[in-house]
Amino acid sequence: MPPSRATSRRAPTNENDENSAVATTRLTRSKSAAFGDDAGVGAAKKPLQSKKSVVNTQPLRKRAALGDVSNVTKGEAVDGKKTASKGGLVSKAAQPTGVQKSLSRTSSSRSALGPKDNNKKSTDTKRVGSGVLPSKKRKDGSASSNPASIKEETPAEDEQPLRKRVHLEPKERIKVEEAKENHVEHDIVPKASVSKDFEDGVQDLDQEDMDDPLMVAEYVVEIFEYLKKLEVSTLPNADYMVHQDDLEWKMRGILVDWLIEVHTRFHLLPETLFLAVNIIDRFLSAKVVQLDRLQLVGVTAMFIASKYEEVLSPHVANFRHVADDGFTESEILSAERYVLTALNYDLSYPNPMNFLRRISKADNYDIQTRTLGKYLMEISLLDHRFMQYLPSHIASASMFLARMILERGEWDATLTHYSGYNEEEIEPVFKLMVDYLARPVTHEAFFKKYASKKFLKASILTRQWAKRHAAEYGIDASLPLDMAAR
Repeated sequence: MPPSRATSRRAPTNENDENSAVATTRLTRSKSAAFGDDAGVGAAKKPLQSKKSVVNTQPLRKRAALGDVSNVTKGEAVDGKKTASKGGLVSKAAQPTGVQKSLSRTSSSRSALGPKDNNKKSTDTKRVGSGVLPSKKRKDGSASSNPASIKEETPAEDEQPLRKRVHLEPKERIKVEEAKENHVEHDIVPKASVSKDFEDGVQDLDQEDMDDPLMVAEYVVEIFEYLKKLEVSTLPNADYMVHQDDLEWKMRGILVDWLIEVHTRFHLLPETLFLAVNIIDRFLSAKVVQLDRLQLVGVTAMFIASKYEEVLSPHVANFRHVADDGFTESEILSAERYVLTALNYDLSYPNPMNFLRRISKADNYDIQTRTLGKYLMEISLLDHRFMQYLPSHIASASMFLARMILERGEWDATLTHYSGYNEEEIEPVFKLMVDYLARPVTHEAFFKKYASKKFLKASILTRQWAKRHAAEYGIDASLPLDMAAR
């Protein structure tokens, strides 16, 4: 027989033997002889008995908690009656711990019914002291002496002084009645049906998303109502260039065009770009900036927006590098604190991308329309004439023009409901976009970004359409953009 098989046969098969020390898993002749010297001559002839006693002494030391699992012996000690005979009891060292309780019960000499009643009485006497019995049995002297039980049964009104007790009851009654009314109202009227009012021909597109927790269909109407209130407070001053002595609108357009190039190089989210431009405009509306510090404002705004929107924002050294090391890292970090202080740390800008996705849901999430809409929305970042319009208004005009270019149909009631604007309200923003597209290219980085195949060549397609239809809207495309802006 190979030696490996001989050792494998001696591996312990009992769970207690596996959990014990490694030294006790194998019993040699020398160890059995050593046990025989301690226990006597007769024990040495029986190595199995000595192995059993050695193995069973380990759980007594390492797993002492298992020896006190049952309260059978404790209940008998309370009654003062030992129902088991001394001969029936087995010591812990002479038997495995997993069989100890069953052996003690089977070897007892008590009857089947009598000792169980005694144990039941003993457990009842225990529970009276522990406070488990109901309040009817606490009227005894032993239960009433417990101060915790008295405090639980005492009403809150009795603990109050007399001058406060008079006014306590009506207030509590009013609170209970209001709670009942609110409970009945929430049970009868669903919350989703209260805030939604649909006109004729408008489809409820949120109903199909009720099972999707990521779409939050129960609160989507309230969320966009809040965003439309918030976009008014975060709107910059459309005429802030009046109090800027060293700056012009053309310089702002060059700065934003460069930020679009930086944004593309870092592969950032579209929300980051819109927030960065909003930070620039709001800061310039509040502070006067010199020309040599305008690029620092743009880099700092992009740095703040990336930390706010991105999961992994670029390091400040990357922004220092794209600025051709014109500013140090300490200057960018100092400018970050200054810009945030000027904005009162308010970066809750309702991004137009949120409104674009909301309208795209009514457009059945058409990928071509939404790609053209993104390009048309970014026009509002470069042209300062869009600054007076809200982000939701610009997003609606972008989807309106994108659907017109791709011939996706009319602006129906469903699109009007989910955008919040009809054709008449969209028309002034729509004409500004056609006017920008019909003129020669001014911002090269912006045009190259959307001329790629990735963005479906949106800049080329929209400019071709605008040049063909500019005359229909009374737009003279011969003048450059700077002359038209004046």
